[in-house]
Amino acid sequence: MDLQTTQYWSRIRHCNLHFPAAFRFFGDYFTYSCRKWDICGHHSLPKSSIRLCSGYKANVRAFASQKQKKLRRSVNIQKGKNIQPSEQLQNENDGLNVGSASENDRVQDDILMLPSDNLEVQNSVVIPSRSAVLQACTVTSCLIGALGILIRQVSHVASTEGLPIIDCSTNITFNFELSHLVLIMELVILVSSCRYLLLKTWPDFSKSSEAANRQVLTSLEPMDYIIVAFLPGVSEELLFRGALLPLLGVNWTSIFAVAALFGILHLGSGRKYSFAVWATFVGIVYGYATTLSSSVFVPMASHALNNLVGGIIWRYTLKSPKQIE
Repeated sequence: MDLQTTQYWSRIRHCNLHFPAAFRFFGDYFTYSCRKWDICGHHSLPKSSIRLCSGYKANVRAFASQKQKKLRRSVNIQKGKNIQPSEQLQNENDGLNVGSASENDRVQDDILMLPSDNLEVQNSVVIPSRSAVLQACTVTSCLIGALGILIRQVSHVASTEGLPIIDCSTNITFNFELSHLVLIMELVILVSSCRYLLLKTWPDFSKSSEAANRQVLTSLEPMDYIIVAFLPGVSEELLFRGALLPLLGVNWTSIFAVAALFGILHLGSGRKYSFAVWATFVGIVYGYATTLSSSVFVPMASHALNNLVGGIIWRYTLKSPKQIE
């Protein structure tokens, strides 16, 4: 019996240990038949023998693969590459655990290492309720508008009485012409474009604008944006460009002076000097449009539309609904 036959014989005898006692009783016959089937290729075996042979064949292949693994492991040991699978698997699991732990620590560090300015904005800005925002907007706008109307009326009465006071209602009126529509659209495009560029290029202005929008617009419904856009726009322009500007004189000095006052009054509630600079620039643009059209309707419409556009962009483009809520 040659070496190959001996190996097959030993493997088949080893496989007999997995069968019940009734099959072990006929082990010699079946193993001999399987040996003949595997080695000689004879096909004269009974059906039961062939069935058992197929079973033995599978076990023989499994045993052969195990033998090859053992031989490969022994060769690695001789070459100085003693690799234990259990220890290697344990090391891999430890590595995965360490990796996941380090990733969690890294995520926590990223959360903790937020910019201090953003934390200050989030902590300093108090989000009022919807009713509080609408009530404050309505009351404040009415007071500002009433002050503007009062100044215009007082200046008119004082001028008719011969006092050295400029009549505000004479120089700046509420007239509307079709040509004013083109000027209004140009103002909306100019102001909205400049604001967008500043939001992308001036971080301090972006934070100030975010603080103002978060405080006023967070709790509002979509239709409320019309109220908070038009009421302040109309009332502020009525006071600054409809009353104070003509009272000081329709010239560049009064345009800059009123615009500076307009910018200073926009400080506070998370809005820093950058927002005041922006409000001053907008005041200069609206003041020039007022003197150019001799109508307070142009800055009123432009201011209200710019407020509405800025609020809509903040809600639906810059902020997702989850962040708003």
